[in-house]
Amino acid sequence: MPRPELLNILVIDDDRAMRHMLRLVLEREHYRISEAENVEKALEMISKEVFDAILCDIRMPGTDGLGFLALPQVRASDTIIIMMSAYGNLDTAIECMKRGAYDYISKPFKPDEVLLTLKKAEERLRLERENFRLKQKIQQQDQGPVTGQIIHSSAIMEELLEQVDRLANSDTPVLITGETGTGKELVAQALHHQSPRSAQPFLALNCSAISSGLLESELFGHLRGSFTGADRNHQGLFAAASDGTLFLDEIAELPLDLQPKLLRVLQEKEIRPVGATQPQKINTRVIAATSGDLKDLVRQQLFREDLYYRLAVVDLNVPPLRKRTEDIAILGQYFLREITARQGLPPAALSAADIKRLQKYPWPGNVRELQNFIEKTVIFSRPGEIRLCQLPEERRERLRCDENLSLKNTINRIEREYIERALAKTGGNRTQAAKLLEISLRSLMYKIKEYELE
Repeated sequence: MPRPELLNILVIDDDRAMRHMLRLVLEREHYRISEAENVEKALEMISKEVFDAILCDIRMPGTDGLGFLALPQVRASDTIIIMMSAYGNLDTAIECMKRGAYDYISKPFKPDEVLLTLKKAEERLRLERENFRLKQKIQQQDQGPVTGQIIHSSAIMEELLEQVDRLANSDTPVLITGETGTGKELVAQALHHQSPRSAQPFLALNCSAISSGLLESELFGHLRGSFTGADRNHQGLFAAASDGTLFLDEIAELPLDLQPKLLRVLQEKEIRPVGATQPQKINTRVIAATSGDLKDLVRQQLFREDLYYRLAVVDLNVPPLRKRTEDIAILGQYFLREITARQGLPPAALSAADIKRLQKYPWPGNVRELQNFIEKTVIFSRPGEIRLCQLPEERRERLRCDENLSLKNTINRIEREYIERALAKTGGNRTQAAKLLEISLRSLMYKIKEYELE
């Protein structure tokens, strides 16, 4: 039988026989059941564990069901709440709905009524998730190639995509390495898109884009009241991507104190939200990526060795653009068609001479830099006439469109290219880039400002 969407259910009822009956019915359908005899006990349990749905009686000693719905921590929660009562009427049902309940069941009820109500709630949840996935897909299509589509013509990329095909049906963790801008996330999307998980969420997180204090909550979720400002339960990305794929970009930036927790997720297939006492099972495939050298970080004791080997069960390396110059022509033409169409301009194409110039340039920023360059080319060209040499002086020098024998300009060009390559190799870490270039950090900062590399 398939796993229920609303897996973890709390039953709140002062009638022990009713709780026992619901446990028997729901556990037979593979739901996981917890029980509370009153609202006070329920609140204690909710503060320690995340529940997908709550079945709550209306008439109970102390705080009743309507009082439970009015509590701030309940109103702030996105948990599905279904009310039950043997004394209710239409007005009672309407009042429950006004206070945030999903549905209302009159006692006595048949077991099938409870199951049907839960299935309806699961269908609503499924539609909400599908709506989220559609919005994400539309956003991805607006931003670039369709998910899973990798524009290429080189043999080295064809070999990489053959590896992707072989790995797609596996749940094995994959570590994608490569310089900044090579398209590591596109490779991760291709792995997901070609897998049996393709109909489920593909969620991505850049580990360097979120402060370490918030990263744990973002990954694993948290319970209301687990820290200052946590005014409601929050589902983490691991749970949101269950049955799908979670892509962790720049995994080298994951703080050391979170690394054992990620290791446990990979080994045990379970998470524990911040503030929770009980673990939660998940079925999430993890794909990680880095532009840095994880082995070097392991040697420096900045990254756990056991986590590295768990993430790098399979290691895919995305080659830099300078090592697959055959792809420059097809990528340049693709970006040109896409950008002119998006801006409502006449169709245009790069000349053979322009493609040769593009292929001579090392592209330290890789595919992303090429895309940005083509967009700037469109801006500085006349509609329908694309010529690289019409770009500003700085770009012409970099692509050597002009015969320039100035030693000063040549030295400046080479210096700039080396700085860009060092920044790309270190993922933008200026301290490490300065060490690679064997110059002081202060000198590097001055050069970055001079060459407008901010």
